[in-house]
Amino acid sequence: MIFLRFFYLKVVIVQRHWQIKNCSRYIIGIGKYISENSRTGFWGSGDINTISERLQQELPGLRGFSAGNIKRMRIFFEQWSVYIENRPLLTDEIQSVDFNYFLSVGFTHHYELLTKTNTLEERLFYIKRCATEFWSVEKLKYHLKSNLYKKQGKLPNNFQTAISDKDLQRKALLSFKDEYLLDYIKIESPDDEPDERLLESEIVNNIRKFIMSLGKEFSFVGNQYRMIVEEQEYFIDLLFFNRQLQCLVAFDLKRHDFKPEYLGNMNFYLSALDDLVRLPHENPSLGIILCKSQKQKTVEYTFRDMTKPIGVAVYKTANKLPPEYRDVLPDVERLKELL
Repeated sequence: MIFLRFFYLKVVIVQRHWQIKNCSRYIIGIGKYISENSRTGFWGSGDINTISERLQQELPGLRGFSAGNIKRMRIFFEQWSVYIENRPLLTDEIQSVDFNYFLSVGFTHHYELLTKTNTLEERLFYIKRCATEFWSVEKLKYHLKSNLYKKQGKLPNNFQTAISDKDLQRKALLSFKDEYLLDYIKIESPDDEPDERLLESEIVNNIRKFIMSLGKEFSFVGNQYRMIVEEQEYFIDLLFFNRQLQCLVAFDLKRHDFKPEYLGNMNFYLSALDDLVRLPHENPSLGIILCKSQKQKTVEYTFRDMTKPIGVAVYKTANKLPPEYRDVLPDVERLKELL
């Protein structure tokens, strides 16, 4: 089978580059060859399974060439061929992303994007982040699940008036989301909401996951960070430092809907941080109020005349069941009876 021998040669090339970042370049060739022969060529419906089995016999220890993976390579080529094979005709969107970014992202990353995103713009957004921030597949899955593409830069805030530097304004806005997925916080009942201490404890116990949701530039300083003002103790729920913004970032955790008085407390914390903790070379501290929900007009009115940079985000925990399931599943008391 001459075509199979030719295919073996392609596989060997891919295997030699499997651990290299531009592996995608070679998988495109494999996918093209599979597509041309299986879609319009003379291959039968079971030939991909046969090829996978023969490859295992001819190349013992071969990885990544199961029948399912070979089909994924075909999908990879077919989804991207219109952009890759006609590069002089690339759209403005794909031209805005360095083509090397595309080649540097691993095949597994690409397949996650092809199956879980719908638009070119969204795929390119994640490809650039994967390439420039060296995301693992796990981190990409998290950001896809939390819908980073649609939520980044949507945080209700007063950065425009509270931060004078335009570049720092932009960086601050892109550093936060309007909603954070805390799906590692488990609540027994769908109707229960964690109090602030439980929420804080769960975040600290899963600090790696929380930092993953924040971004790579955040470093954890501590929880219940203690400050003394006129012999009175005050505690910040969570304190971070952002390397890109070069400032301290305080998180105030709230179990209820946003209330205007929350901004007053945060404004006080930031003033104390700037006077007592901030170093001379650092930018003014920034605050994020993380609460159950917020209403746009209430937040907008509360921000007026507020001088410290503050944002309001909401959290979503694992207990948020879709409404259609709440009437189907028995409540906690009923489950206890059944057990």
